[in-house]
Formats: sequence, structure tokens, C-alpha cells
Amino acid sequence: MNYETFFEFAEENNFASKFPHLREHLENTKQHGDYERFNSILKGLPRLEARQYSFNESYIKIGEKGEITETLKSRLESSLRSLIPWRKGPYELFGIKIESEWRSDFKWDRLKNFLKPLKNKLILDVGSGNGYHCWRMRGGGARGVIGIDPYLLSVVQFNAIKHFVSHEPVWVLPIGTEQMPENLNLFDTVFSMGVLYHRRSPFEHLFSLKSFLREGGELILETLVIEGKKGEVLVPEGRYAKMRNVWFIPSPLTLESWLKRTGFKNIHLINVTKTTLEEQRKTDWMPWESLQDFLSPSDENKTIEGYPAPRRAIFICEK
Repeated sequence: MNYETFFEFAEENNFASKFPHLREHLENTKQHGDYERFNSILKGLPRLEARQYSFNESYIKIGEKGEITETLKSRLESSLRSLIPWRKGPYELFGIKIESEWRSDFKWDRLKNFLKPLKNKLILDVGSGNGYHCWRMRGGGARGVIGIDPYLLSVVQFNAIKHFVSHEPVWVLPIGTEQMPENLNLFDTVFSMGVLYHRRSPFEHLFSLKSFLREGGELILETLVIEGKKGEVLVPEGRYAKMRNVWFIPSPLTLESWLKRTGFKNIHLINVTKTTLEEQRKTDWMPWESLQDFLSPSDENKTIEGYPAPRRAIFICEK
């Protein structure tokens, strides 16, 4: 995994000095137990640039079926399947359809018409996973998109996609918000989708997101919510939908008050949607438990633990 193009982009856009310890953090990735296996998979990918690609369709489409031989296609699919589970997507590479657990395009369709134009914007996607939404942001005309995610498998999946469009100014870095410099004041737009409820301190996360934005920059915040009044928050006693690390699930009115307290302005709730079995599902690219296994078998409106079933809200606001 090589990040030299990222550092070149940072130099060209005059923000390399804002990331003084990034090379050290990236180097630490090599200590991961699966690093050598992952790196070997990436090095074994066919060496070619896709002639045709599109980032503005439901499936991120890289290459056409006729661009590679059946032998190479078979080898490529084997490599991609060795990176299961694919959580975010869907993708289509040279005719190979990666049916991910999440139909991430559903979420994008819910928010895309509410965004300020992304053309020529510098964007940060916090908790980007394998970068599906990063590609959609680039499809919207962003001049550069940086995703961050500490889960190395997701970063490797992203690099397997980027391998075939290596010139595109999109990167996913294997770091979390804790490794990001404070008070960056850099990005035009910051996305945080599916992260807030995993943070032990939601206010600390919101202040971090705010610090990454330039003045007037836009935050897109997507998270689990409950139905309820201002001040109501669900704090699961144990797991929530079989997830261990869910700490705070606020009502939309509570979350709006958190955003105000953090100093955001022009706060708009643009969508609240109950997660469906069509949007989050088990597939042969993610063959393990999914939403159907997380819900009560006797009441689909409750999780298996008896909490309200997953419902997600999207807020857009400004620094």
C-alpha cells in the first residue's frame, strides 16, 4: 500500500505540513498481523488501468467486461473474494458484481440532493469503510477526497478498487480520528456516517469533526436515532443489534441540541429512515450474520435484545 500520491496531492494543495506524523502512523500499519497477506493480494492484482469507469451509478463501475480476458477475470474475482466480507458497496469490476452487505447507494440517494455542490471541494469522509461514498463524492466533482478508517481490511478493499483507477485523487488512510491533527480547519465538506454511536463521547467526536472543517464548511452527519423528545437518549446496557460498541443513540431533537451546543449552525434534519432488509442484507460477498439476524424473530420493530430497531437520521449543518 503506497500513499505517495496522497503526499504529492497534499504538497500541491499546501496542506502537507498539517499532517506531521502521518507517515509514522501509516508505517505502523505494517505491524498488523494480516498486513503481508493483504499486501500480497494487492500486488497480485492484474496490472492495468480501466479504460471505462463511472462513479455516478448505484454500482461503482470500474472497467468493462471486455477489457480483460476470462483468465484474468477469474483470477481477479478470486482475489476480491479473498477480501470477504465486503460491507459497503456495491461495485462492479470488469463485469464482476460485488454485492456488499450494505446497499450504500440507498444512503447516498437520500442525501445527495441536499448537499452543497461538491465540485472542486476538498472532502473528508470519517469512517469511510472501503470508500464507496468517497467514489460517489469524486463523481460529484470533488477535487480530492480523503477517507479515514482504522479497519485495515476496508482500506485494502479500497486499494483493490483504486488499483485500476490509480490516477484518481481519492484515498482511504488506515487511521482514525485520534490520529488526525487537531484544529485542521482544512476541509470544505466532512462526512461522518455510521460513526457517532460508536463513540464513547459523542461531543468529543462532534468537536473533532468541527475542527476538521474550514469556516463555513459543511458537515453531513448520519447516525442511529430513536423516536423521542428532546433530551431522550438510548444507552444500551449491553449489545445493540448484536453490536458491542454502541454507546449513545439520541432522538433527532437531542442530536440537534448536541450540534447546537458544539457550535454548528444552519442545522437541518433531512431524513429519518428505518433500515430495511433490502438495504442491509446477507450476500455471498458477506455471508455472515446481517440485519435479519439482529432483529427479534417475533417483532421486526425491535432488535434481538428488545431495543427499537435501527433507524437512521441525516443532519446537514455548517461550521
